Amino acid sequence: MTATDPAMTALADSWCALSVLHGRIETHIERALQAGHGLSVREYSLLDVLSRQHDGEGGHLQMKQVADAVVLSQSATTRLVTRLEERGLLARYLCPTDRRGIYTDVSQAGLELLAAARPTNAAALREALDQAATEPQLAPLVRAVEETRSGDRRPLVG
Repeated sequence: MTATDPAMTALADSWCALSVLHGRIETHIERALQAGHGLSVREYSLLDVLSRQHDGEGGHLQMKQVADAVVLSQSATTRLVTRLEERGLLARYLCPTDRRGIYTDVSQAGLELLAAARPTNAAALREALDQAATEPQLAPLVRAVEETRSGDRRPLVG
């Protein structure tokens, strides 16, 4: 295969379209969350992921799992956790069974902000997808996004 091979060109074009769709969605949601709640997309994602923790087996996430879920490096995730902790939206505590482990939970203030921001996030996502669906190059990707998880509502963290 060469760079001018039609299959490679089509693949590159598809990847570019996916990147454009992602960027537009993230930008649209970022603006809505910042304007309505003073949250970035990453802050919202972190609060959302941490709010889904539970006390059962595997219910508390290690920092690497959190970093993977919010698509950041571990160091960037730690900095983000620190910023949200300073705002009173998160709290850290020692693991009760392993004193070396530190967990992070969403505070009551964080839960309230997240609850207020969820409808904004959902509406902004819907708006961004609807706008993208009007463009022939992006419409198939929008359909794929809408169909991918229609029957599976579990979080992507594992």
